[in-house]
Amino acid sequence: MAIKAAAPEDYTSLQRGLILLSATMATTLYATTILVVSVILPQMQGSLSATQDQIAWVVTFNILATAVATPMTGWLAGTFGRRRTMIYAQTGFMLSTFACSVAPNLEFLVIARIFQGACGAPLVPLAQATILDSFPKEKQAFATSVFGMGVVIGPVIGPVFGGYLADLYDWRWAFYMIIPAAAVGLAGLLLFLPDSRTRSPSKLDWTGFLTLCVAVGSFQLMLDRGNREDWFDSIEIVIEAGLAALALYLFVAHSVTTSKPFLNLKHLTDRNYALGLVFVTVYGMLNFTPMVLFPPMLQGLMGYPNQVIGELLGARGAGAVLGFFSAMWIGRLDPRIGLTIGCAIQCASGIWMMTFSTDVSFIEVAIASGLQGFSVGVLWPPLTVATFRTIDPVYLAETSAIFHLLRNLGSSVFISLSVTALVRSSSINYSRLAEFITPFNENLNAAIAHGAASISAADGMARISLGVAKQAKMLGFLDAFTLYTAACIAMFFMIPLFRINVKKSN
Repeated sequence: MAIKAAAPEDYTSLQRGLILLSATMATTLYATTILVVSVILPQMQGSLSATQDQIAWVVTFNILATAVATPMTGWLAGTFGRRRTMIYAQTGFMLSTFACSVAPNLEFLVIARIFQGACGAPLVPLAQATILDSFPKEKQAFATSVFGMGVVIGPVIGPVFGGYLADLYDWRWAFYMIIPAAAVGLAGLLLFLPDSRTRSPSKLDWTGFLTLCVAVGSFQLMLDRGNREDWFDSIEIVIEAGLAALALYLFVAHSVTTSKPFLNLKHLTDRNYALGLVFVTVYGMLNFTPMVLFPPMLQGLMGYPNQVIGELLGARGAGAVLGFFSAMWIGRLDPRIGLTIGCAIQCASGIWMMTFSTDVSFIEVAIASGLQGFSVGVLWPPLTVATFRTIDPVYLAETSAIFHLLRNLGSSVFISLSVTALVRSSSINYSRLAEFITPFNENLNAAIAHGAASISAADGMARISLGVAKQAKMLGFLDAFTLYTAACIAMFFMIPLFRINVKKSN
């Protein structure tokens, strides 16, 4: 039997613990599937006889489904209640994950991934809203620290264990491993999750919903395919950008002129919430980007095996756990102090990465990865507390949905920007470095005299070309890390703008 809904101070410590455990487990499982596919794409491509562009839809359509379904969270919770929505979402997520594991062909797998993204999308914002509504203000930092582990560590667990099982068996086991845990998570939601204390059922604003879906979907598709299609040199990307801009304009115009919009833009007048949305967008930019950049750098330039790359991603997870435990203590302080500490550590990791070379050691990468995880763990609880401090509980589901939507969009935007910077910088740096490969370069001649490849021989030129390409690619990674550090620094300017000692808005 579910725990009866009550005010935060009316729950016992055991009830709060069970609520926190159930909500966090559901969140962790969904977060695990976000990047698990990244390590098994080559196996899936061969098994399903797909091209590289075709197999990319397994990732693209999952992201699109998540982006489209997330804004519906507030309406779903208001209509059906948080508890029922989360139970239905967890059930759909479990069934669609099973469908992914038994997919006989690419088309079936893509459809299953669409349902997996759409069903899993409401879990994170509703879990966060439930936790904030179940814990008194003085204990919210602790609760969001535990919950944040699921949000951040899930994408680390997925690639590590999914890749390991895929190497032992095949790619389907990356999905098989999630199903039993999803069943346990569903049982936890059925037994311990209370419904929201407030409900606000309303008719769905179809105009606002559809225009937002088109805006978010077109923008996400543009980001995902932009680098592959050479951005605005492609008619497809131009059309997607135009659709996104037009749909966003129609959504905003409709939302400010209708009495009951799909998403109430008046929440943006809340200073803390508006600042939190900007901050979480930048937070999202920095969250997954290193996990996307590290594997090709370590494997392509340094020759690290998959197992070692998994261990380095595990260092990030270990750092995140330490960060969240530290945040439980830091949470007793002003949230702006926690934000400052987290940003400082993240900047330090960015500066550390800017010193990498092709000879970078395992320890150096592990330190950078651990620092990133630690900073993410320290940042999440005070950011959540500061953002929702002035939001009335009746609006938590709706405002949490936008909070997590922008976090995901921030990740997509910055990953695309970083990959674009990497590709273009590598090409430019190769051209510049190649200018120095001449018989008149004294340093090159000295290297040749000591046994290096000779530019007068065909095989020697090939070896030199590979060496130049490797150095150019490394410079491209350093430029991407510089962009990462600049985004870290930008976060500092927002921290003093948060107001802490204020009453909740009504």
